Amino acid sequence: MTPTLHDVARMAEVSIKTVSNVLNDYPYMRPATRQRVLDAIDALDYTPNLTARGLRSGRTGLINLIIPYLRNPYFAELADELMRAADRQGLSVIIAQSGGDRKTELELLRGPRARMVDGIMFSPLALGEQDTPLLAKVKTPMVLLGERILEGPKDHVTMRNTEGARAATEHLLAQGRRRIVAFGTDPNMEHGSAGLRLDGYRQALEAASVPFDPALTVDVVGWFHATGATAMRSFLEKGVPFDGLVGFNDLIALGAMRVLQEAGLRVPHDVAVIGYDDIDEARYSLPSLSTIDPGRPEIAEVSVRYLKQRIASDEDVPAREYLSDFRLVQRESSVSSR
Repeated sequence: MTPTLHDVARMAEVSIKTVSNVLNDYPYMRPATRQRVLDAIDALDYTPNLTARGLRSGRTGLINLIIPYLRNPYFAELADELMRAADRQGLSVIIAQSGGDRKTELELLRGPRARMVDGIMFSPLALGEQDTPLLAKVKTPMVLLGERILEGPKDHVTMRNTEGARAATEHLLAQGRRRIVAFGTDPNMEHGSAGLRLDGYRQALEAASVPFDPALTVDVVGWFHATGATAMRSFLEKGVPFDGLVGFNDLIALGAMRVLQEAGLRVPHDVAVIGYDDIDEARYSLPSLSTIDPGRPEIAEVSVRYLKQRIASDEDVPAREYLSDFRLVQRESSVSSR
């Protein structure tokens, strides 16, 4: 028989009201009590009876979007596109931030909220290949966003990271730049965006017969304005000559561009700069930032469509993978009359 709220309360030795409070993330509760209820929910494989709440279809019409940070404009703008796409499909989106923390990502996938929505769109940052078996245990329909760091039975929608970074590098090479910095490498993201975009950078150099110089790779841990600015200050202190910069996202490219201009270097005359993500801010920087548009509207539309199909079907069909098209956006930061 399907477990009920009463069964959970009985196993956890608490009241039905306490179980309801846990399911609704009521904050004022002893951690031991909360954990006892969560353990009972997991043991019984309990799912809230949404039909009993008056929903004729037995569904909430809600999907959960789990992203690392809303303060990162890329994720904020992606969330906006996803909410618009979901609205067109008759769905509403609730957003949860993981902070790129592994424990939080796992809690959001396995906690009560995951049991109270029809589907999940999940952009993992901290989970790795060792966590793959956990995906199969998540029964809520799910679409993965971003880089494939989890090999699991879930649909996956992402961008062409390697091809986009290669196009960005080729653009600077076409401007006559030969000492191009790969700005944004991260030893913690070798199999994520940083590693894929570094691959594209190296492919472009190889195709142009330009030797790869490790001295031109700059680690930036955490892709924000401040980390980009800090990394550029440290790089300038080394005195390594360069005439171009491929930022692995727009935020760090903008942070670097500010420091370059503070140091008296002219963009693009002395250093041509291009970013990645085409966030709204890139249009209004001075100079405006050239970048790669990864196709956010397409990512959003396909992700919601895949998820809605999963929600509507009980069939166990193979996981799908979709890569959006990208576009090189040429602005003032990468082209000069030199």
